[in-house]
Amino acid sequence: MKYYTCKEHVELAMEHIIDECEAAPNMEILSDEQKLSTGCSFCDEQPTYIITD
Repeated sequence: MKYYTCKEHVELAMEHIIDECEAAPNMEILSDEQKLSTGCSFCDEQPTYIITD
């Protein structure tokens, strides 16, 4: 499972990973080279983090 999140929704994504996968989430900060045209998984803002299981 993978979520792209803005700063506002990072905790929400982490809670989803914990609830669904029963595992500690991994958080990676997107560098300028990794910036995507895709928005946050929870809104339309530019994502800052990738949260994975």
